[in-house]
Amino acid sequence: MSNTALIPSDGWPVNRLILAVTAFLLLTGNLTFAGVVLNAYPFTAATAAPLLSLALVFGGVTVLLLAPFCFGRSTRPLLATVLLLSAAAAYFMDTYGVIISDDMLVNVAHTSMAESAELLTPRLFVYLVFLGVLPAWFVAKVPLRRSGSRGEVLARGRLLAGAVLVVIATLLAFGSFYASFFRVNKELRQHANPVYYLYSAARFASLSLRSGNPGVVQPLGTDAAIPVSDVTRDLVIMVVGETARADRFSINGYHRETTPLMAKQNVVSLTNFRACGTSTAVSVPCMFLLNGETRGHGRIATEENVLDVLQHGGVHVLWRDNNSDSKGVASRVAYQDFKTPANNPLCNPECRDEGMLAGLQQYIDTHTRGDILIVLHQMGSHGPAYARRYPQAFEKFKPVCRDSDLSRCTREEIGNAYDNTILYTDHFLNQTIQLLKRNDAKFETALFYVSDHGESLGENGLYLHGIPKAIAPDTQLHVPALMWFGKNFRLIDPADLRRKSAQRFTHNNVFHTLLGLFEIETSVYDTGQDLLHPARPK
Repeated sequence: MSNTALIPSDGWPVNRLILAVTAFLLLTGNLTFAGVVLNAYPFTAATAAPLLSLALVFGGVTVLLLAPFCFGRSTRPLLATVLLLSAAAAYFMDTYGVIISDDMLVNVAHTSMAESAELLTPRLFVYLVFLGVLPAWFVAKVPLRRSGSRGEVLARGRLLAGAVLVVIATLLAFGSFYASFFRVNKELRQHANPVYYLYSAARFASLSLRSGNPGVVQPLGTDAAIPVSDVTRDLVIMVVGETARADRFSINGYHRETTPLMAKQNVVSLTNFRACGTSTAVSVPCMFLLNGETRGHGRIATEENVLDVLQHGGVHVLWRDNNSDSKGVASRVAYQDFKTPANNPLCNPECRDEGMLAGLQQYIDTHTRGDILIVLHQMGSHGPAYARRYPQAFEKFKPVCRDSDLSRCTREEIGNAYDNTILYTDHFLNQTIQLLKRNDAKFETALFYVSDHGESLGENGLYLHGIPKAIAPDTQLHVPALMWFGKNFRLIDPADLRRKSAQRFTHNNVFHTLLGLFEIETSVYDTGQDLLHPARPK
């Protein structure tokens, strides 16, 4: 029997199935894309034709992305996978207004199962079933016509050539529109499903391959040393906040009293502090790397960071984590996981940030010599389940949203729940300061708090975070930063620091500020980037 006899003569041509899947994705997975486009280009008689032509352009690009891989037995699994992924992408874009960028994929890769579980909602199930599972089942069951290897190559070639011609012809026909679309409003294409997330996935894979061998770490600041003249011991606690917005801190002028305890402490609030990214996976490594904002966070696996430099200088470093993990920052320092009841005494069932203070005094007491840096990585205000982030006693602002599907809640309920998380952070920071005060007799003590990124709470239809930095709203980049100094901390003049508190600082300043707090001398320390340097007593 010849091989041709095994090839079904009836059924759908593969090209038709590719086009059908493409059309389905355009019609069902791009509600958000259509919304942002119509917001930028309102539908009128003049814009009708170019707006409708977007279906040809992005449909053609989708075909160009799918067709080269649809051969033989790969066709059904590939198309089914794209349908399922596109259904999930449509849900997150339609529900939270997020963009599936490579930075977002980095964040997803570092998200814990517990955090992922909060995003599992009935609405997600509906999207997956009707936009993913059912069409994928159709793809698996529809009879396909095969035409042999040579015939398949020719068929895909014709489809690809046709897609290229359609895209080019459309771009030429509406040249002025697309000049604006791709240059003036280039962020609009980031909502295209599946085009943009497939591009982001390819970019994410490329960046991962280029990150190098994680086993080879480039040393940094090995010349670090504490000057002989520094005979006092320093105890610094750095709190890495999570998803906190500067404009929701009453100490920064917010109309609700969300930080009443910080208002009573002698803290300095740096009111113009900017994050270097809009996700934990980007911002946390960025703030501890040398020039992380300008050189990229991807070096965290291959290059030492400021914690390593401090250890080179003889500082004892401890990282306690109540978030998913340190994103690679604490790979070479003492690390303790406080997302588990085994370490955190305040888990019922959510493990509270305040639990990270348990046993800290014993840790401090065991180190009878040398300076100490303790980093506390908060769960903070992580969404969408804001109401789970604080104990019931801190539910001051009501009513609150208790649903992970924010579309079921009002803006007021979401904002109330979020503000309660800030109120609990205020309590946690106050408890941390109290611990530092109890050690004033033996140390020069200081607290440094800065959040990793902010959060969108429904402004302009956006929720959560992770929007690419170039187009991210200020709510996702403007983060709170606070500093407190104990009564014996003579290195800093708080009055001078207050006078510069409105100056613009970024996560880039964290690296050098931590070195400055411990008076570390090293070739990688830049006084110009130490936000405390001009505030030192003269």
